[in-house]
Amino acid sequence: MYCKAKHEPNGELCQSCSALRQYALERVARCKFGEAKPVCAKCPIHCYKPSMRQEIRNVMRYAGPRMLFSHPIAAIRHLIDSLRSSNSQ
Repeated sequence: MYCKAKHEPNGELCQSCSALRQYALERVARCKFGEAKPVCAKCPIHCYKPSMRQEIRNVMRYAGPRMLFSHPIAAIRHLIDSLRSSNSQ
């Protein structure tokens, strides 16, 4: 969604966004919390290097609000997880 709007309107991920996606998938796969992983914004351990963390923030800042329209169930699940993480701290 972010790449399509900002970089590649043909639907393919650009090299930068593809690398960011791969990095994020690797980080999530290696998360020590496993299935109990909180949303990244609420996580006590920041596993992304600072430059990549800022890139993820940029993508999420753009895509987050738009997710309600394109993927409402995923957006609501993420919101619930975010609220659940807030309440458990």
